[in-house]
Formats: sequence, C-alpha cells, structure tokens
Amino acid sequence: MNAKTVVVRVLLAGALMAASPIALAQEAALAIGAQSPDLKWSPCPDPLPKGCTMAVLHGDPARPNADLFLKLPARSKVPMHKHTSAERMVLVDGRMHVTYEGQDRAVLKPGTYAYGPAGKPHEAACVSRKPCILFIAFEQPVDIMAVGRPGG
Repeated sequence: MNAKTVVVRVLLAGALMAASPIALAQEAALAIGAQSPDLKWSPCPDPLPKGCTMAVLHGDPARPNADLFLKLPARSKVPMHKHTSAERMVLVDGRMHVTYEGQDRAVLKPGTYAYGPAGKPHEAACVSRKPCILFIAFEQPVDIMAVGRPGG
C-alpha cells in the first residue's frame, strides 16, 4: 500500500466517522419478523419461479444497500442466475439448496448464513414442504440476470 492510498483511507475513515452519528440519528430503528402483517409482499421478477414474493425491509432496491425477504414456494427451483451485487443471506424458514458455479451445493437450514459474490452464477431450490424465506442484504442495486448453462 502506498502513501497516497493510506492518506485516502484515513481521510475516508475520518469522514465516515464524522458523518455516521448524523446519518444514524436520522433513521428510525426497525425490527420486523418474516410473518409480520405489516410486510408488503410483491411478486418476484423473472426468472424467479411463479409464486415467489419479496418484501423490502430497508432501503430502496434501486439504490445500494437494500435488505429484503425473499419467499420461495415449497419445492420450487430458481434457475441459474447472477446479480451485479454481492449477497449476504440468512435462511429464516424452510430448507434450501444453493449451488454456485464451480462449487459444491450448500444446504441451508434456518439460521444458516450464506455469502454470494457479485457476478457469480448460481441456482437454488426450496426443498422443504413449506415455503422458504430468505433474508438478503444487497450491496448494490437489486437485479437478477438469467444465465444459460455452459453447453446448454
């Protein structure tokens, strides 16, 4: 790391520390459960399966740093896709399988944390007899792009 990089990081850290109390003071705290009647569930975009819904918990999905719940129907499959953003996820309910290209399948049970790198193709399946509810925190605006299988 060169001196210029260190100076930029120190200045950025100082600016963030100075701005944080103001930004935090303007936002209300929030605690909401996946079964709350206050959630506004909307249909998911293609290529997500029919019956999929999502609820925005915090932020604006068209801007960076949005959090949402994704509800997949029982025994449904999400085809291979990718996102511009990295994803930080925690399975809230159900049981899911998630497979990232070039990696072994991950089995998610309630409470399981999963991280998905930006641009990394993956597919998923809700394998339980009840819907799967997944909390997802996106770093960049929320998008989903279908990805064809190699050789397919």
